[in-house]
Amino acid sequence: MPIDFSKITAPCYILDETLLRKNLELIKSVQDAAGVEIIMAFKAFSMWSAFPIVREYIPSATASSIHEARLAFEEMGSLAHTYSPTYTERDFPSILNHSSHITFNSLAQFERFNPYVQTHKRNTSLGLRINPQYSDVETDLYNPCAPGSRLGVVAANMPKVLPKDIEGLHFHTLCESNSVNLENTLKAVEEKFGSYLKQVKWINMGGGHLMTRKGYDTQHLINLLKAFKEKWNLHIILEPGSAFAWETGVLVSSVVDIVENSGIKTAILDVSFTAHMPDCLEMPYKPRVRGAYNEPVEGKPTYRLGGNSCLAGDYMDYWSFDEELKPGDQLIFEDMIHYTMVKTTMFNGVPHPNIAIWNEEKGLRIVKQFVYEDYKNRLS
Repeated sequence: MPIDFSKITAPCYILDETLLRKNLELIKSVQDAAGVEIIMAFKAFSMWSAFPIVREYIPSATASSIHEARLAFEEMGSLAHTYSPTYTERDFPSILNHSSHITFNSLAQFERFNPYVQTHKRNTSLGLRINPQYSDVETDLYNPCAPGSRLGVVAANMPKVLPKDIEGLHFHTLCESNSVNLENTLKAVEEKFGSYLKQVKWINMGGGHLMTRKGYDTQHLINLLKAFKEKWNLHIILEPGSAFAWETGVLVSSVVDIVENSGIKTAILDVSFTAHMPDCLEMPYKPRVRGAYNEPVEGKPTYRLGGNSCLAGDYMDYWSFDEELKPGDQLIFEDMIHYTMVKTTMFNGVPHPNIAIWNEEKGLRIVKQFVYEDYKNRLS
């Protein structure tokens, strides 16, 4: 049964459980066929009300902070694979308690915190993030290997022999990328870090493997991973984020007002690009709106869509529609579950969208309704 949008009160994020399960089935099939470990990256999808569904397919997650590590332990029921650009004495004990793997961004960080690990009651596998200085990602904001990047150790700064307590290497060079991009990265890793691959037990190939996107060559990915595993005799870990929640849900909004200035019509909505869809402005990319034309069509009603915050740039150009928009019309933004929700803010105190899960048999379940206290309690 499809979602009955006529019964949805905007604004609301809606995760479609059937679509999520479809992605999870594909991810698990890649994991099993390639003989690797795939874990979920919270930085792209941390909607913990859906974790019981995720755990049916993928039991582990990767964390990038003390709070994500704790969320993995409490809501995924597993210790996290944790990487952060930096750790502090204040946070590290808690991270250690909630992690099975900890990757350090620099040798200095490893040396600073390794004594904590060696005296801990439980064994924790340690890794070092490397930077192959190669990436096919074109947007610098999302390129971990851009010149001067603070992320990972470049080959020129590596010791000839790794410290004995380093058991793994970690790299991350992708962003919504394909298997050819990974293949290119692996060539750079082998060229610059081949001698270190013989010194470790595991390698974490980071995130950005968008294997659930239409057209992604999953068989090429499987073949690539199997060949690398056989060549280097390493346990391989992948930690995609977007792939889990790719095209699994929407943001439902409604038109509040229509304004016109200098011949430009703007439909002002009850959601905000800067607060509720920040990736659209940061990446940037233009989201699809269901039933609309994503480019202006001559002769059809055409609008900017504007957010409900007071930021002057809280809008995007232009969509065309078959009918004139009017207050009360519902607009549905496609593919708004990955990254969008984890990066939202309560800027300007604008009302935050509800969060819901749609199940074909049980219907809509609101899992979070935001109220004034949620806004107030973020401040002091």
